[in-house]
Amino acid sequence: MATDTLKSTTGASGAPGGGAPGGLRRLLLDNGALTALIILVIAMSALSGDFLTTDNLLNIGVQAAVTAILAFGVTFVIVSAGIDLSVGSVAALSATVLAWTATSEGVPVWIAVILAIATGIACGLVNGVLISYGKLPPFIATLAMLSVGRGLSLVISQGSPIAFPDSVAHLGDTLGGWLPVPVLVMIVLGLVTAVILGRTYIGRSMYAIGGNEEAARLSGLRVKRQKLAIYALSGLFAAAAGIVLASRLSSAQPQAAQGYELDAIAAVVIGGASLAGGTGKASGTLIGALILAVLRNGLNLLSVSAFWQQVVIGVVIALAVLLDTVRRKAGATPVTSGAGGAAGRKGPQAVKYGLAVVLVAAVVGGLSIFNNGSSSAKPKVGLSLSTLNNPFFVQIKEGAQAEAERLGADLTVTDAQNDASQQANQLQNFTSEGLDSIIVNPVDSDAAGPSVRSANKSDIPVVGVDRGVNKAKTAALVASDNVEGGQLGAKALAEKLGGKGKIVILQGQAGTSASRERGAGFAEGLKAYPGIQVVAKQPADFDRTKGLDVMTNLLQAHPDVQGVFAENDEMALGALKALGSKAGKSVQVIGFDGTPDGLKAVADGTMYASVAQQPKELGRIAVENALRAADGKKTEQTVKVPVKVVTSKNVADFTG
Repeated sequence: MATDTLKSTTGASGAPGGGAPGGLRRLLLDNGALTALIILVIAMSALSGDFLTTDNLLNIGVQAAVTAILAFGVTFVIVSAGIDLSVGSVAALSATVLAWTATSEGVPVWIAVILAIATGIACGLVNGVLISYGKLPPFIATLAMLSVGRGLSLVISQGSPIAFPDSVAHLGDTLGGWLPVPVLVMIVLGLVTAVILGRTYIGRSMYAIGGNEEAARLSGLRVKRQKLAIYALSGLFAAAAGIVLASRLSSAQPQAAQGYELDAIAAVVIGGASLAGGTGKASGTLIGALILAVLRNGLNLLSVSAFWQQVVIGVVIALAVLLDTVRRKAGATPVTSGAGGAAGRKGPQAVKYGLAVVLVAAVVGGLSIFNNGSSSAKPKVGLSLSTLNNPFFVQIKEGAQAEAERLGADLTVTDAQNDASQQANQLQNFTSEGLDSIIVNPVDSDAAGPSVRSANKSDIPVVGVDRGVNKAKTAALVASDNVEGGQLGAKALAEKLGGKGKIVILQGQAGTSASRERGAGFAEGLKAYPGIQVVAKQPADFDRTKGLDVMTNLLQAHPDVQGVFAENDEMALGALKALGSKAGKSVQVIGFDGTPDGLKAVADGTMYASVAQQPKELGRIAVENALRAADGKKTEQTVKVPVKVVTSKNVADFTG
C-alpha cells in the first residue's frame, strides 16, 4: 500500500544509509523542502537587511496563509491522485456569497458564514460527482468548476467588489496588536489537515486510493464515496481561504484568487507530495507555501521585477519535482503522513534539527547585525502599480522613474498583476521596509485600504496615483478624472456621428474602478444625445487580443454598427483589427489613455480619438508629492492632471 515506507537496505557505518555523512545526506534528501526553506531564509537575510525583522516575518506568515489554506485542501486531492483547479474560483465565490447575503440581502452574519462554507462544500461535491459518477477526468471537471465558480461570483456581485461585514473582517486583523489572525487560522487548519491525513479512516483511504485505486476498491474501500468526501474537503478549505482573503481586503472581490490554484498545487508539490498520488503531508504543504511566500517577499524587498519572480518560482517548482525524483531513486522515505518506519530515528533527527535551528539562528543573527549597519542616504520610495501589462501603467512607471532620478530618490516599483491580494502583500512589504513614502495605484480602492492604514500607523505617507484609496489616509491623490474622460469620449463620438447612430462599448476588467468610472461617465455623456443607440456592451478586460475577439463577435450580430467606445486604447486597437478597412471610415473608434500605439493609430486616421490622461505626468507628479510628504511639507489633497481628447488635429502637439 502507498503508506508503506521505502526503507534503506544498507547497513550501518560506511553504507549509504549509515554514518554521519550518509545520515546528513539522508536528512537533506528526506527533507528537501525544509532544507530549501532554511537556505532561502539565510540567503534573503544576507541580501536584505529588511528581511529578518519581526514585522516582515509576520508579513510572510500572513502572505502565506491563503495559499497554505488552499493548499491544505488540495493536499487531500493530490494524495488521492487527483487534481483540483477550481479552488481559486471557489474561494472567490464563497467570499462573494458571504458578503452579498450579509449586506445586500440582510442575512445574519453567522448564517452568511454558514452559506459561504456550504457553497464551498457544494462546489467540491459537484466536482466529486462529476469525477466519481460522471467519469470525467479530474482536470476537466475542476477546470469546468473554475469557470462556473468565477462566472457565478461575477453574476452575484455584478462585477463590483462588495464590502465585507465588519464582524467577519476582523479575521484579517491582529490579536494583541501584533499576532495576525490569518496566521492562526492557517496553523489551526494545518493541524486539522495533519489529523485527517494521519489519524482518520478517510485519511488512510486517500493514501490507499492514491497508491493504487483498483487495489483500494478490491480491498473494500468505497472509492466513489471517498472521492466525494475528498473533493468536498477541498471545497471547504477553499471557502475558508476565500473568507480569510476577503477579510484581509475588507471586501469580496469577484476577481480575487485568480491563479491561486496553481500556487496551491505548487506548494503541495514543493512540500514533497507526488502528483502521481500516494504521498504528501500537511507539514510539507505548509513549508511549500512558506517557500513561495519567502521567495515573493524577498524578491520584492530586493526590487526584483514581478516578471522575473514568476521565472524564479517556476524554476523552484521544477527543482522540487526533480528533488522528488532523486529522492525516490535514492530510496528515501516518501513523505507520507502516518508512516512508521522512521520511528526509531526520531531522537537523532530531533538532535539534528535542533543543531540546524541553532546554526541558522546564529547565521541569520550575524547577517542581521551586519545588514543593520548599512543604510542609504537617498530617500526611499515604493511604487505599487496595479499592472505593468498595459502601456498606460508602464508610462506612469517611466514618468515616476525619471522624476525619482532627477530628485535623487531610490524608487522601487512592483507589479500587482491586477491582483488586490498581491498588492496588499507588496504594500505590507513596503511598510516593513520602513520606506520614506509609498505611492499606490490601487487594483481596487477598497481592497487597498487595510494595507494603507498599516502604513498610516507606521507614519509612512502614502500618495495615490490614478485611483484613490478608500477608508485610509493619503497625503495626496494624483489623478485624472475617469468620469470626466468618459463624458468627453461620449461627446466626441456622438458629435462625430452627427448625434445619431449605433455604437458598441468594449468594457474593461469587471470589478475595476477604472472600468466602472469610465463607463459611468460615458453613459452620463450620452444622455445629451438621444439619437445614439448602444446596441451592445461586452467586457474585453483591457486586453488587445480580447478586444479583437469580442469586436469580431459583435460584428457578426451588429454588422451595421457605426461607432465603438473602448475603455482603453488596447481594446480599441484590437477593435481596429477586427474592423479592418471599416476603421476610420464607416466606423469611428474612440479609445482611452493616450498610449503611444493609440496615438499612432489616431495619427494614421484608423482611430478617431483617444481620451488622453498624460500618464507620464501622473507618475512625475506622484513622485514629487511623495517626496514632499516624506519631508513633512504640505501637499494638495487632490492634484488633478487634465484629460483631453486627442484627434488627428492635435495629436502632433500631444506629448503625453
